[in-house]
Amino acid sequence: MTLDGLWRFVLDPGGRGRAEHWWAGALPGDAEVPVPASFNGVLPGREAHDHVGDVWYQRVIRVPRGWAGERIVLRLDAATHRAVVWVGDTQVAEHEGGYTPFEADVTEHVQAGEEARVTVVVNTELRWSSIPPGFVQELEDGRLLQQYFHDFFNYTGLHRSVWLHATPHTHVSDVTVTTTRINGEVGTIGYRVAVAGDAERPVRVVVRDAGGIEVAGADGAQGTVRIEDVQLWRPGAGYLYTLEVTVLGAGGEVVDVYPQPFGVRTVAVDGIRFLINGEPFYFTGFGKHEDFPVHGRGFDPAVMVHDFELLRWIGANSFRTSHYPYDEAFLDYADRHGIVVIDETAAVGLNLDTGAGVLNQAGPMETYSDTTIGAHTQKAHRQAIRELVARDKNHPCVVIWSIANEPDTVSPAARPYFEPLVAETRRLDPTRPVGFVNFMMATPERDVISDLFDVLMINRYYGWYANTGDLVASERLLEAELREWAQRGKPIVMTEYGADTQAGQHSLIGETWSEEYQVDLLAMYHRVFDRIDAVVGEQIWNFADFATRGGINRVGGNKKGVFTRERQPKASAHTLRRRWRGQE
Repeated sequence: MTLDGLWRFVLDPGGRGRAEHWWAGALPGDAEVPVPASFNGVLPGREAHDHVGDVWYQRVIRVPRGWAGERIVLRLDAATHRAVVWVGDTQVAEHEGGYTPFEADVTEHVQAGEEARVTVVVNTELRWSSIPPGFVQELEDGRLLQQYFHDFFNYTGLHRSVWLHATPHTHVSDVTVTTTRINGEVGTIGYRVAVAGDAERPVRVVVRDAGGIEVAGADGAQGTVRIEDVQLWRPGAGYLYTLEVTVLGAGGEVVDVYPQPFGVRTVAVDGIRFLINGEPFYFTGFGKHEDFPVHGRGFDPAVMVHDFELLRWIGANSFRTSHYPYDEAFLDYADRHGIVVIDETAAVGLNLDTGAGVLNQAGPMETYSDTTIGAHTQKAHRQAIRELVARDKNHPCVVIWSIANEPDTVSPAARPYFEPLVAETRRLDPTRPVGFVNFMMATPERDVISDLFDVLMINRYYGWYANTGDLVASERLLEAELREWAQRGKPIVMTEYGADTQAGQHSLIGETWSEEYQVDLLAMYHRVFDRIDAVVGEQIWNFADFATRGGINRVGGNKKGVFTRERQPKASAHTLRRRWRGQE
């Protein structure tokens, strides 16, 4: 059952709550906030908006009476950026990382039919040991300032749903489904099931089609299944099967059943081609954010569906989960509707001295060192990759793992940092290509890690941050650089390009910030893409305007959206619709 709704809430800037054991009783005060939501988007004023440190959530729940004798689990879909959870007076969970789920077996701490107090302390700080990284600066007057190196606002809190659910004590704990082969009308899938509790219990799997009809089956916790007359999952046609996993008791009775949706599809890189089901695929779409007025990064199904409908309206076939894993509901929806996804970890801001560091108000620093991005960061990064793959491995919409956005890849120290992370990603999932998103200053002759990856994903801002306003020079420079990258013999996806645009700002001569300039800049990039065979995708930055830290360079946030933050189209949206829907 969902525990979403209003929770008691307290800001704790001095960290009193842990010392005073606030989890052991009712939280002080009478403030409430909604879950899921970003508290620093919901609550007015600087105190909440700029808060650094702990915040406390609490509510009293009642465990369903019918759950007596079951295993009872408390699950949080995300707590940004780290959390400790208590049920009653007992700590039951602790988690680092703000965008992936965690859970706790609370069977021993609750009673079916009785009330239980759930308390969560969420810490908002970004540290050198976190993904994304940052540090807290103490100002001369004693105030704390959160420094970070990414260009979107550090929304925090319980951004996603909280659940209480029940399972048998012997239960399915993990399922992995992969497409091993497509041969004509026959698809072969591999599966692996993990059973917790009595792991020796027999396992039976049944494959059901979209109508619920059984089309294949097998016995055993691991094996392969052949599906005759297979319906493939394709971009634009999200056909899903279900692997129904049943754990049996000693007498053949059903102990647990778990239905795992999956799609039959393959992904491969062949030279400069990106292939889905053996056919070349060209990405059209955006980098996005989970960002909307008032609730910030809090998940909202109405906003999600509206965004997907805008993607359909404009003719986009894909998006990147920049710069963190999105709520899993996004992937479920993309699975069902055939939208292709580049799935990214929260490793953004690993770049302190090649340009991105200007976002840090404390000044430039060396990126890779024992005191900045080091072994402690790499450990958190590895865990973020593991949790991303564990959560999203069965989603057919996910076709690339992106393990970082715009890191410093000019420094020689980048290679020993990233090489083991690439190897770990491939070990966890050998079926998908691995990439990272390249920063503008890491040009072909300077970058030291791109050879480790399967796909070249590149962010470039010629005409905006470089050669501002000069689209003639920008076109020449962009094409020259992309032709250099094309010599690597790998597919290229342009994962970011664009220009800040104030909706309603117009110019007869196409000045910067005008809607006309955004249209002209995008058209320039598209001319270049169309001339280079190795370019297999265009994902504009950004789908919609989004919140950032304040400052003289960001008036009301980042305005590179094709839609406003409220999802109204700029002129470029109509131009893109003509290009992507094949009307040009």
